Amino acid sequence: MPPMATEKSGDDGNLSKGIIDYYEEKSASGYISLIIIEHSYISNEGKASKNQLSIADDNMIDSLKALSQTIQKNGSKAVMQINHAGSASKQEVTGEKPVGPSAIAHPGREFIPHELSKEEIKEIVNKFKDAAIRVKKAGFDGVEIHSAHGYLLSQFFSPLTNKREDEYGGDVKSRIKIHLEIIDEVRKAVGDDFLVLLRLGASDYTEGGVTLKDSLLASKEFEKAGIDILDISGGFNGYSVEDKFKQGYFSELTRSIKGKVDIPVILTGGITNANAANELLESDKADLIGIGRAILKDSNWAKDAIESLK
Repeated sequence: MPPMATEKSGDDGNLSKGIIDYYEEKSASGYISLIIIEHSYISNEGKASKNQLSIADDNMIDSLKALSQTIQKNGSKAVMQINHAGSASKQEVTGEKPVGPSAIAHPGREFIPHELSKEEIKEIVNKFKDAAIRVKKAGFDGVEIHSAHGYLLSQFFSPLTNKREDEYGGDVKSRIKIHLEIIDEVRKAVGDDFLVLLRLGASDYTEGGVTLKDSLLASKEFEKAGIDILDISGGFNGYSVEDKFKQGYFSELTRSIKGKVDIPVILTGGITNANAANELLESDKADLIGIGRAILKDSNWAKDAIESLK
């Protein structure tokens, strides 16, 4: 089950009974092997929406233990996704001016974000590290670093929003410098026996944006840096794939990336049919299949799907 925002937390990002009940229902059957919970903000200026879940301070750790334990007692592994919205945040939500890799408006937004200094980038790297430590202390089985869907790390990766002329901008390796620094700090902080995933927006599907070629190079670098699983998505500002009704419409991205790395690759996107999911695995398009909206609509989807394939 891939991360899907519930918007069920309080204004302060605290865990609510609504979130516990939601994940209790989704994991109840024990048929979902891995649940990656909704993106959670690592600091106030990186908050994406009013009722987003928080992992921004140590006060969240004890309450989040209840969430990891809820999922695990039902037989699923639990991973928490950590995120900074960058220029996709809103000042009316955070009370702060949005930030980004460059002073370029996010697609769909009118304002110009504050361009991060090198010192501010280092602070964000440390905030990702601190958030990952909290995830581990809260009892989760792993942490996922969010670099997709037009949020801060995908803003650094994308030439659409990264026009920097220092070591954090330019070619692919420069545009993922912040990613590699985060991965390094997170891995050192959580240890080698803790799962670290990265969700990658592997194509912007926009002229001048991230291409599959960029992502093939980046994926190899992420693997070398210590990422255990790549969770592939696409679309910088919403989804604009050619065939959005296709089962597994990101499968050409995952097939290509899977051929370049030796770590597992997750495919999500439009998969609603159990036989289609099975065929995508058997045709070597991915190692793991993420089922999002189908499970959102039907909490028994995984149970019914697996029973139907027996």
